Amino acid sequence: MTISTLLVANRGEIACRIFRTCRDLGITTVAVYSDADADALHVREADLAVRLPGSAPADTYLRGDLVVAAALAAGADAVHPGYGFLSENAGFAAAVQDAGLTWVGPPVKAIELMASKTRAKELMAGAGVPLLAPVDPATAGPDDLPLLLKAASGGGGRGMRIVRELASLPGELLAAAAEAASAFGDGEVFAEPYVERGRHVEVQVMADAYDTVWALGTRDCSLQRRHQKVIEEAPAPGLEDALRTRLHDAAVAAARAVGYRGAGTVEFLVSAEGRPYFLEMNTRLQVEHPVTEAVFGVDLVALQLRVAEGEPLDPELPVASGHAVEARLYAEDPARDWQPQTGALLTLEVPDGPGLRLDTGYVGGDTIGVHYDPMLAKVIAHAPTRTEAVRLLAGALERARIHGPVTNRALLVRSLRHPDFVASRLDTGFYDRHLADLTAPGGGNPATAALAATLAEAVRATTYGTGPAPTRLGAWRNVPSQPQVKRYRSEPDGAEHEIAYRTPRTGTPEPYDAPGVRVLAATPGRVTLELDGLTRHFHLRRDRDRLYVDTAGASYTFTALPRFTDPATQTDPGSLLAPMPGTVVRLAEGLAAGAAVEAGQPLIWLEAMKMEHRILAPASGTLTALHAAPGDQVEVGALLAVVQEDLDATPVPASVPEETA
Repeated sequence: MTISTLLVANRGEIACRIFRTCRDLGITTVAVYSDADADALHVREADLAVRLPGSAPADTYLRGDLVVAAALAAGADAVHPGYGFLSENAGFAAAVQDAGLTWVGPPVKAIELMASKTRAKELMAGAGVPLLAPVDPATAGPDDLPLLLKAASGGGGRGMRIVRELASLPGELLAAAAEAASAFGDGEVFAEPYVERGRHVEVQVMADAYDTVWALGTRDCSLQRRHQKVIEEAPAPGLEDALRTRLHDAAVAAARAVGYRGAGTVEFLVSAEGRPYFLEMNTRLQVEHPVTEAVFGVDLVALQLRVAEGEPLDPELPVASGHAVEARLYAEDPARDWQPQTGALLTLEVPDGPGLRLDTGYVGGDTIGVHYDPMLAKVIAHAPTRTEAVRLLAGALERARIHGPVTNRALLVRSLRHPDFVASRLDTGFYDRHLADLTAPGGGNPATAALAATLAEAVRATTYGTGPAPTRLGAWRNVPSQPQVKRYRSEPDGAEHEIAYRTPRTGTPEPYDAPGVRVLAATPGRVTLELDGLTRHFHLRRDRDRLYVDTAGASYTFTALPRFTDPATQTDPGSLLAPMPGTVVRLAEGLAAGAAVEAGQPLIWLEAMKMEHRILAPASGTLTALHAAPGDQVEVGALLAVVQEDLDATPVPASVPEETA
């Protein structure tokens, strides 16, 4: 069967990536889209598109019946699920096939067998795959600690808890089960030993219908936040050959045990002592698949389509070459509990060149909404050695121009250059140990960047609309004029900068009382300064009250203070404000005006971009007002509730994020 028209039952980056391969193969592409995604990049890039009415995932991308109907309406003959949403839903795979369409994925039975982590572990035990011994929470004792609670269905960290004290086990079980039921419709939770300082290592498999199973090397995905991967690489560094062989053999055994076909990933936890333990098998393409593609020189999506058409794989494995590293660029603020960000993405420019690849679902001018995962793009680097690949990726991220919501770009660059990462000392606790250092105010000189912003704005004020040539200066002169002052707040750290300048009769702005500074050129978009003999270029972009400044090795965002309003300054003490746009998903039981609350007590759960935030009582006191109800859509800064606190109470942070999916 030859595929001529393919519907991708997904959105964003993965849909765009699949469409790219389809264009190379001459396959017509069909997108589906929610109302929130009506102008999304994946819709613009598809040959055809079908609307799924609504914006919430439950009403759109998780409606298998609507997706199948869309495929039939568009004349598609095949469906690719991408990752996430319905990609590991056996019922959806069956519905696609029942409609006479080709399913670009594994057999329904394989999805069913691997859908439940508890049943998958039983099956893997029979296939000789190494496992962690399960722990019965009802009989767990001190020697079993720490424990990891996990949802039997689903993944991405939802329903996952680490338990270090027996007294907290009952409550964490209830919380994990509730979250699992909400996220996956299945509240089953199981427990297993939590491996301290373990590495997350996985094996990419590809199988056809003729008993050929490839093990396409290893990937290390240990750098994670809230059990979701941030940086991945292939091959996993520092593994002994015997361990690599054991992982490859176990992955092939897992695939054969379920009669697997297509692309899949077998995930392992590797202890500090080098012992591997099966975690799960993802019956789909992984987010991090590009690093394997780079190392083996293959197109995994093309191979998925080939297998779905009934073609065999080559008997011989492709030959691996070099090393590849991938970084996930998220619209989030790592320094503020990884809080997701929304708004207009003004600029997204990542350097292009040999060994670099960008997979993205956004371009400059798009808007980042509240409904979906905050990942903007994946940046991948491939080079002959790990050292070269890491350096190439860090440099590309550092030189990227990204204007709009706060991103994790600086964290990615620092992570790639951290001594532990450089030395391949990797484990899943990397960010637990190093986050404070990785998000501390960095190098560079924000005051100088603020000076460049001030000069550019002063030029803009005097030349707006005239489009003059750049003003070029050999130096600035101390001529009579009164200094003016601009004040900025740098984002997201909140530091304030006050810059004095003056504009002499020549009309060219000059810094005031700035020894060692020479202005070589100044336009609204570019300022060149000589700083103690070193020439630096500053590129600037303005959007309303915000100025984005890019220079070698650093990027800055400033907000002009006179026109900036903080919603928190306009509310009464004890007011609980929404930290982001989102949906109120639930309230604490019995919560109502007049209720007594304790410091740190979760009061309101807010969900946005697949992240759940608990709004906590800032101190013990009385809830005097409640303005939130389940289902409410709220904007950032919206007043949710007011707590009149006991003056003797100890304040706590007002919101705490839960694990992301």
